[in-house]
Amino acid sequence: MSSQPESTRKTRRVHPAWWVVIVAFLALFGAAGFRGAPGALLMPLHEEFGWSMSVMSLAVSVNLVLYGLVAPFAAAFMDRFGLRRVVAVALSLVALGAAGSVFVTASWQLLVFWGVLIGGGTGSMALVLAATIAERWFVTKRGFVMGVLTAGQATGQLLILPPAAAMAENVGWREASLLIAVVALAVIPLAIWVLRDYPEDRGVLPFGADPASYVAPERHRGGAVKRALDGLVYAVRQRAFWALAIAFAVCGATTNGLVGVHFIPSAHDHGMPQAVAASLLAVVGIFDVLGTVASGWLTDRFDPRKLLVIYYLFRGVSLMLLPWLLASTVHPSMILFVVVYGLDWVATVPPTAALCQAIFKDRGTIVFGWVFTAHQLGAAAAALAAGLVRDVFGEYTYAWWGGAVLCIVAAATSILAKPQLGKRLVPQVAA
Repeated sequence: MSSQPESTRKTRRVHPAWWVVIVAFLALFGAAGFRGAPGALLMPLHEEFGWSMSVMSLAVSVNLVLYGLVAPFAAAFMDRFGLRRVVAVALSLVALGAAGSVFVTASWQLLVFWGVLIGGGTGSMALVLAATIAERWFVTKRGFVMGVLTAGQATGQLLILPPAAAMAENVGWREASLLIAVVALAVIPLAIWVLRDYPEDRGVLPFGADPASYVAPERHRGGAVKRALDGLVYAVRQRAFWALAIAFAVCGATTNGLVGVHFIPSAHDHGMPQAVAASLLAVVGIFDVLGTVASGWLTDRFDPRKLLVIYYLFRGVSLMLLPWLLASTVHPSMILFVVVYGLDWVATVPPTAALCQAIFKDRGTIVFGWVFTAHQLGAAAAALAAGLVRDVFGEYTYAWWGGAVLCIVAAATSILAKPQLGKRLVPQVAA
């Protein structure tokens, strides 16, 4: 329990936890800059080098796989080396990959810059950073915080698209890549200055903690890789883990894998300018903030499983209708799709993270890292599959319909994620 005087805690206007959230939001935003960039760069690269969509999609798939595989180990490395070091290294890798990609002359080099460097860098933070901060720095409002930080990660990859697409179309794709590198580098000083591992490092209790009863959790030191693997071994024996992993794999497939990578090329196939299509994805990012924060608020109050069922069903209906909505110009039906898909983009994250914490307790963050690995494996498979569909059929229709079917599967499996047999998950209402 903190020895910070009660008077000092009361006179502090803004709890340090909120400054940590703000900087983490910016870090996730900066790292996510290149998450959506391939969608704006595929056509320029295709036109300059003649590389096929499936070849370039393979580089994106490697990125997505590494993004997911690194996540559970990142959670353990944050315990071992601290938030600041992990975040600084991650942002540096993203900047190096984005800047280095301007020198590519062969498609295999995309595997190094887009795949290995950027995939490893973004995976070193990803949503695990959000879950770690919510767990360590907050006792109440954890769902809300997960919503805010998730919005930072998802919004960064979408809002960077319009300037990246405009630069790629009017100036050059290399300049667009350099812009993303600068954004990632700019956040590093803030992360080093503000981020701390635990509230006790700032001399305070976690936000919402009761001074009379709060007991600081045990800190883990060393054995980062072993704890990550032990968490996986424990989780795979639980039916709830597989339910969450399958559903979250569909989440990744239908967001980062399908829409995030292939929406712009698909819209371009229908005659829509790349910059316009990128602007639509940016609007998705704006509504994503509203939807994800609202989802965090709802997660603090309602059964997360029921929320997931609703989210996946809405997403499936949207994807089923998308082939009829794409056109050379923006019309009201497309605007409606953008709004609905934006509200639902990563609204699944707060309830999924909450279920991991409720079911797996002190292993919750690392297990969430493995569930997030499934998310990225789904995204990688969908990114590659959609590229192949485009090369074989000359259009993306079957890819969109396949995503819709997967959403129905995700809705059905989400309800199986139960904390323990015979007990209903009752969310903790935020103070």
